[in-house]
Amino acid sequence: MHDTPPEPSEQTRSVLYGAARDVVQARQVSGGVHFHSAQSAGPTPRLLPPGVPDFVNRTDDLQHLTAALAATTDARTPSAIVVIAGTAGVGKTSLALHWAHQVRDQFPHGQLYANLRGYDPGQPARPHDILERFLRALGVPHDDIPADTDTRTDLYRSLLAERRVLIVLDNAATVTDLRPLLPGTGECLTLITSRSRLSALVARDGARRLTLDVLADPDAVTLLQITTDGYRRGDDPQELTELARLCARLPLALRIAAERASRYPQHTLSDLIQDLRDESGLWELLATGDDDETSRVRSVFAWSYQALPADAAGLFRLLGLHPGADFCTNAAAALAAQSPNRTRSILDVLVGAHLIEQQARDRYQFHDLLRAYAADQVQHDEPAESRTRALLRVISWYLHSADNAIAASDYGRRRFELEALPDGVTAASFTTHEDALTWYEAERSNLVAATRAAHTAGLHQHAWQLPALLHHIYNFRHPFHEWFTTTEIGLASARAINDRRAEALLLHSLGKAYTQANRHHEGLEHLRQAIALHEHTANPADEAETLCGAGLACLRLRRLEEALELLHRALTIARQLRDRHQEAFATHLIGWALLELDQPAQALQHSQTAAETMRQLGNRASEIDVLVKQCDILRQLGRLDEARTVAQQTLTVASDTDDPVITAAAYIELGRIHQDLHEPEEALAAYQRATVLQRRLGNRGREATALDATGLAYHQLGRYAEAAEFHLHAATMQRELADPWLQAIALTHLGDALHAAGRTPEATESWNDAHHLLRPFDDPAARKLRNHLSAAMTTS
Repeated sequence: MHDTPPEPSEQTRSVLYGAARDVVQARQVSGGVHFHSAQSAGPTPRLLPPGVPDFVNRTDDLQHLTAALAATTDARTPSAIVVIAGTAGVGKTSLALHWAHQVRDQFPHGQLYANLRGYDPGQPARPHDILERFLRALGVPHDDIPADTDTRTDLYRSLLAERRVLIVLDNAATVTDLRPLLPGTGECLTLITSRSRLSALVARDGARRLTLDVLADPDAVTLLQITTDGYRRGDDPQELTELARLCARLPLALRIAAERASRYPQHTLSDLIQDLRDESGLWELLATGDDDETSRVRSVFAWSYQALPADAAGLFRLLGLHPGADFCTNAAAALAAQSPNRTRSILDVLVGAHLIEQQARDRYQFHDLLRAYAADQVQHDEPAESRTRALLRVISWYLHSADNAIAASDYGRRRFELEALPDGVTAASFTTHEDALTWYEAERSNLVAATRAAHTAGLHQHAWQLPALLHHIYNFRHPFHEWFTTTEIGLASARAINDRRAEALLLHSLGKAYTQANRHHEGLEHLRQAIALHEHTANPADEAETLCGAGLACLRLRRLEEALELLHRALTIARQLRDRHQEAFATHLIGWALLELDQPAQALQHSQTAAETMRQLGNRASEIDVLVKQCDILRQLGRLDEARTVAQQTLTVASDTDDPVITAAAYIELGRIHQDLHEPEEALAAYQRATVLQRRLGNRGREATALDATGLAYHQLGRYAEAAEFHLHAATMQRELADPWLQAIALTHLGDALHAAGRTPEATESWNDAHHLLRPFDDPAARKLRNHLSAAMTTS
């Protein structure tokens, strides 16, 4: 499945239908059509990580933050923003989290936290992904989260407008990355940490800035004493001061130094200081223009790293090769070629040494400075061959784990062989569709990063196979940014090794991505390139699958005879191969084409055959894809009770398989059935749910179809002005999407609604526009629509 608007002639009304959280309201055309998802109170997010236990002083800085609370009491003003700026390792995050935990009770609707990773050696976090996490925390179901960033931001700000929430945005590098995450108005407070002064935020948005300095000597010494308390006694205060200064009085370095001093209580502090002085001297010789504070921090890192047990030091530097920003125990185990239990013990050592941070029970991350240091150390201390093997192990772990996830899901099957896992690596395994999806959601960003890292390292087979596998999930869940990004990388790798079959598979995936994103011409072009390659590489199973993809693109372009030719070719190949799944899919699409050619009885036979085969194969996801179109066929045959039963069954299975794409499509079909049963209010409720889902999926073409259908329900209710608004909005969207067929349908409906409202000149203009758009089409549905337009213009 996967013009200036006219002024209304009367005051329109707004009514609410459907579930409370799935509401579409019609407003004046000049203001557009607005969508609201009125969420219930939902859960209270508590996303703050733990604060540091040994926080010292910063009294003035804490008071400065507390003063900012006064700006959050007036909901009519922009939400308050405070920027904590300062050098790396100065304790910005510690201060922000310490204060946030102190005042969290003053934000009864919760606290949100995100690390933007603006200074991380890898890719920074995207606002798009952070918004998804925030919306989930605010109670928005996965299916209801919009696909595009702007709409996510709109929903996020709507949800925060009536709430008092504390938002902590850590490690922000640019104002651009922050803007989508800022509330609009309300009683929220946004706390931002950054090495930058973020002057534009201060000047334009009225943010307050708190510039954090290094700790004063007494406070730095106090931090050392608190951290070593219970492990060391009788250290000379002057030596503690010297140690603090060698750490540049930066809290990150002080904690690492204190941990090492605690670990070796038998060593005098003077000995430890001499070691650190020696390390500092080495870094000064190797300095490449870093500021003094950064050099001293790196000295402390090196000092602590060199004191680690060999296995912990080895894992620490190997983690510098990990492609993503965070990691689980099993990924770390793959890097180190260790068992997960042994790796977990070593990770505990690194957490205890403050060299990595534990986010959750099985998720870890670096401070960005430490990640950069680990990446340096692995280049210096690990032989090139060892680095290559370690990177191969972890990327293979992601590849084989993704393969296992897809095998356990309802989403597809692999058509190519994978290299065996390297020795010492065990991929993640899954028993259910739900387990597989949970893993995929946790590792989404790492899978993109692993694809990029594989390409960069010349592991081109892994770089093309990862997106070729992920295609099966992407095809159902539509994360378009990830789909395009990984597949383009994989395509480059396939071409780098001149693997024409891999190139064809990835061109097929890109073609499907473009088609699902309603860029049908681009989709068909990529699919045709893939077909040509398949013909040369003699892979008939791949060719059949791609022929079906091209047939689907032609269906959506209403090139119906061309679609049938492609689909019959696919069907012939599938039968020769005895590939029942592909045979069923081709049969389903042929039925769709026959329906568009006004042969519903034959279409139903094909649909029922395809659905039965999918059912026998146990492929629920493909079966419900077939059943959605079967609803349309049964409805057009007048078998409305059967159609309604199938639609309701489809919605149940789509819910069980967490498939929002099918859910949205099924609601449209259910709405049409209700209309044919003269139940316009029930139809409107179904259309509204479909519209909200399609908008959140980011599929503007299908959203426009749902809007147009909503207009038909208003028309059936006798509310012609509101019907016209929805039809106009749908027609405008279809024009922007360059879909003349669906634009013509929406303009026809607009003309009908305007005529019923007594606005005949405007109706005639819409009908004429629709008639002009229909010129290239000569199928039965197009002829029927032209006849309707001719009759309407003749009698008006």
